[in-house]
Amino acid sequence: MLDDPYPKVRPGPPKPSTIIKPQVFSLPPGTERYAVEGCGAVLIPVETGDQITITNDEGAQPCEVIAATPKGKIDAGLLGQSGSGPAAGLMALLTSDNQSLRGLRMGIEARQIDLAQSGAITVFGAGSPAKDTASFTAKSKCTLIVAAPGGAMDAEAQDTATPLTVMIKRATLKSHARFELPDPLADPVSDIRVHSQTAEAFFVKAGDYIQIIDVDGRQCTDFECFSARKLDKGIEHALDVTTTRTLMGHAYPMPGLHAKYYDQEMVPLVEVVQDTCGRHDAFALACSAKYYDDIGYPGHINCSENFNKALSKFGVSGRPGWMAINFFFNTFLDEHGVLYSDEPWSRPGDYVLLRALTDIVCVSSACPDDTTAANGWNPTDIHVRTYSGKETFQRSVAYRPTPDAEPRMTKQTGFHESFAKHTRNFVEYNGYWLANCFAEAGPIEEYWACRKEAVIMDLSPLRKFEITGPDSEALCQYIFTRNAKKLAIGGVVYTAMCYEHGGMIDDGTLFRLGRDNFRWIGGNDYGGEWIREQAEKLGLKVLIRSSTDQLHNVAVQGPNSRDLLRELVWTAPHNPEMDQLGWFRFTPARLRNEGGTPFVLSRTGYTGELGYEVMCHPKDCAEIFDAIWEVGQKYGLKPMGLEALDMVRVEAGLIFAGYDFSDQTDPFEAGIGFTVPLKSKEDDFIGRDALIRRKEHPMRKLVGLEIDAEVEVGHGDCIHIGRAQIGEVTSAMRSPLLGKNICMARIDVAHAEPGTAVEIGKLDGHQMRLPATIAPTLAAYDPTKERPRS
Repeated sequence: MLDDPYPKVRPGPPKPSTIIKPQVFSLPPGTERYAVEGCGAVLIPVETGDQITITNDEGAQPCEVIAATPKGKIDAGLLGQSGSGPAAGLMALLTSDNQSLRGLRMGIEARQIDLAQSGAITVFGAGSPAKDTASFTAKSKCTLIVAAPGGAMDAEAQDTATPLTVMIKRATLKSHARFELPDPLADPVSDIRVHSQTAEAFFVKAGDYIQIIDVDGRQCTDFECFSARKLDKGIEHALDVTTTRTLMGHAYPMPGLHAKYYDQEMVPLVEVVQDTCGRHDAFALACSAKYYDDIGYPGHINCSENFNKALSKFGVSGRPGWMAINFFFNTFLDEHGVLYSDEPWSRPGDYVLLRALTDIVCVSSACPDDTTAANGWNPTDIHVRTYSGKETFQRSVAYRPTPDAEPRMTKQTGFHESFAKHTRNFVEYNGYWLANCFAEAGPIEEYWACRKEAVIMDLSPLRKFEITGPDSEALCQYIFTRNAKKLAIGGVVYTAMCYEHGGMIDDGTLFRLGRDNFRWIGGNDYGGEWIREQAEKLGLKVLIRSSTDQLHNVAVQGPNSRDLLRELVWTAPHNPEMDQLGWFRFTPARLRNEGGTPFVLSRTGYTGELGYEVMCHPKDCAEIFDAIWEVGQKYGLKPMGLEALDMVRVEAGLIFAGYDFSDQTDPFEAGIGFTVPLKSKEDDFIGRDALIRRKEHPMRKLVGLEIDAEVEVGHGDCIHIGRAQIGEVTSAMRSPLLGKNICMARIDVAHAEPGTAVEIGKLDGHQMRLPATIAPTLAAYDPTKERPRS
């Protein structure tokens, strides 16, 4: 019998595609989410019947809630509660110099709310567990203020301030918009709505700011501008993305050093000050009639014709297709040179903030493309606000530690102003601005200062988490590869943290402050999120609270670092003296004497030299820096930036996340197998079984390479034996000490023996090769770590 030539048909209609998106896109209609940072607050207008739920994200964070009538009278009864005294914690926050609360101050002043009135509601406390909630229902229309108050963290008490999340379920759905327009950054000079599939032109004075907002998310906008002075002379020189890419050396400018857009005569027109999206296009034209004609949609409305219509009132000639900066467009070139596009990265409320560098005429569109994923298949509105040049906005780029997290803007560390006296060359690193190099010396001189004398550098972006509670040791024993039970109070251990499959989440240092008190210092925020998830799964009595913003740190490294700090460090009699502090130990300390400013001193570092790290609250950073700087001059102290740090850490064989390891790399492949004591640590830990298998059957090994060429080598360069690729470069540098190029590389174990000759591929990997030899050790400098131990 012959088989049925027709396949069986599945019954029923088609099912919708399953797509997992950030929570902001999947919240039920009428539901809103607000994030309250530790030592922060939010203001939310609420209506009768609105339901309010406040979540204590990390636990032990007090919360103050205020409800005020439209006339500014505080009344806890508006939430069905009986209040107590004034909101002392909120008032303390508002009297601080916290610039992130500027919008809140404006909102309180506009509503004439006197915070000295009684009626604040206090919820949560020191005993509140993570994810604890408090709920209210608005009895009448009011202004809601939710605060997460806190002061300067005591590094020993670990009393950090942590975030809250506020969820609002609206009693009445607002039909006019899916998402509310975010609060202005300051008092706007103008508010311009660019309705879907239209464009608007407007004038902006030199020095004023332009905020371009994606209201509902996943919506693109083309932006063009002209020098108004040139237009007055009949010269129509628009912003030119080709000139801009050439001068900035980037696919598109971002806040920081390479932030300006130019016209074809290289006249700067605007500068990018803030960006919460981080993904744009500066290659393709704004959509045009020809584009739609060619794909089968003749007569489709398009941005270029919308530009022509909007700009006509300024006397600008029309064009069939406009060059533009395409904000929020997720368009790029792949490795084959093909221009591709997909849904934008932008979320509701994401924005780009520009500053006009001369008087300009601008035009912004709300792209009408509904034929591709360019606008998430659903074109929506764009909103433009302008602000006076008298306002001050800090350069910043937003990042999100998880897809569901609210954006966090780039910050200045507590040491920023101190380092800014010596350089303007700052780059965004992990949510903070860090010095790249310093004007007076430069990276080579900074390198030699580290190797021969002393340097000071800002490492505040390292993520800190306070792990406290009766089950803290049990948790640390389970999530870290090292043996936390053997870690003494005052001790520090370098360890890895792995997934079940053995891939690394992060590496970092674990401090033990007490029997039930630990501090994890790693490279990313997700590490803390993941630790919290594991504690919750196990039901352990432990809190994991972020303290990154409460504890900033500088590294003081180099042969003279001990002598330098000896003049500044005072420790209590029950703690080790400066000269008694061993490698990977720490101690609470004070500046010069018992009454001095408190800080934590650890004998740790990332340079391969004798060195220390000094951690203090941001409010004390300037004083700590000045003291170190003053004493350090006789010890040859110089500031050191990220460029020189990369040189010394590669030379010392110290690994860096995203370069030398990822979640596809286990600790053995990352060259830190010593952090996995499979024989001496008998307790189970996450990833143990996978790491046993991986150790028994290794595939790749991290090795050092000595390169017989001066040609620059970089991360990702392929490594060959003959035609076959057998590895790739992870980190590289030209060693001033050795006078040659060296690198770290991940190599197939079949070819990882010291002395093996390999070739590093450049260009396409075959047209240029650089001879190299596998070195005896991963670290080219002091492989036995005698210098940091000394």
